[in-house]
Amino acid sequence: MTRTILVTGGGTGIGRAIARGFAERHEAVVITGRRPGPLKETADALGVRALKCDHTDPEALMGTLAELPGRIDVLVNNAGGNTDFDADGRTDLAAYARDFRANLDANLVSAALTTKAVDERLVPGGAVVHIGSIAADQGAGSYGAAKAGLASWNLDLAGELGPRGITANVVSPGYVADTEFFRDRLPDERRGELVSSTATGRAASPDDIAEAVIFLASPAARHITGQVLNVNGGAYRTR
Repeated sequence: MTRTILVTGGGTGIGRAIARGFAERHEAVVITGRRPGPLKETADALGVRALKCDHTDPEALMGTLAELPGRIDVLVNNAGGNTDFDADGRTDLAAYARDFRANLDANLVSAALTTKAVDERLVPGGAVVHIGSIAADQGAGSYGAAKAGLASWNLDLAGELGPRGITANVVSPGYVADTEFFRDRLPDERRGELVSSTATGRAASPDDIAEAVIFLASPAARHITGQVLNVNGGAYRTR
């Protein structure tokens, strides 16, 4: 049976690769995001459905909910990114609080709100997969804190969804090339440092992350839940 897949932030980068991977497997894919242009381009290219939504806004989510299918087999909470790259440079306390909360909203609150909004539509045998970050373990200010919080929150989510036959996991990338994450402002020297920190000697591609997400949403991963799957080429290593 064809499954329904919801990918937030699905218009570009990792989200687009995830949507493409599921679409190529003949799943019914819905992508969401805040920018109509990239959403439409991706939807047209992949043959998926696109809905505009700001996942940090409960009212926007409720409006989108009315347009979503009544059954969701897989939720991929991919929307987010380091909002510090969009900050205005102010350093006063009020600006610090604003910028800190922006990362929490974009990367943690958005995932929690979306999961809560579609909770009753998630079906047995389904999966929730969040896109985390190596920053949760190596630090990156409020962005790293938000991704660490996402991994921690997922532990409770896995316990809540497990009795319903639904898994919940985090895929944690390191440096991924060909995305908008660094807003085209990553110096060559820093890129070289990120690549050299890996054991594989290369940056990840969006497809590397997509394949990990697709695995966690597959029948092969039905007994994997409450986990963080690091996909970083060995830049962060665990036992």
